[in-house]
Amino acid sequence: MTLSSILAMALAVLAGLKADIRLPAQAPATNKVEIVSVTGCLREQGAGNWVLVAATDPVPSMANQAPAAELPKTPPAGKNAFRLIGVGEFNLPQHRDRTMVIRGLLIKATPMSRINMTSSVEAVASCAAGAPK
Repeated sequence: MTLSSILAMALAVLAGLKADIRLPAQAPATNKVEIVSVTGCLREQGAGNWVLVAATDPVPSMANQAPAAELPKTPPAGKNAFRLIGVGEFNLPQHRDRTMVIRGLLIKATPMSRINMTSSVEAVASCAAGAPK
């Protein structure tokens, strides 16, 4: 048996093995956590429990702080509420009862979805009239 015939047989065996290898099917990612941007009124509901009320619908975003050009000039009258988590890095008490643009990871849940904050910026020094307390 020659070296070339041994190599040819080895390649044939490997090719046969490769054809028989079955990889498990990957399930589609159904629990993807999206980075979003929402704008609403920052309220503290109980000690250290921060909520964005009268908030806009979440829109896909980057985690970075919203630039000044994207900040609203007047408070929106959104219909959503989001519990804010990961708030330790942000000085939220100084922005209480003001309109904020919050960006972060959206965690859909019932009764209230959460946003794990990655950035915040004050947009307007007041909230929309009728924003829930």
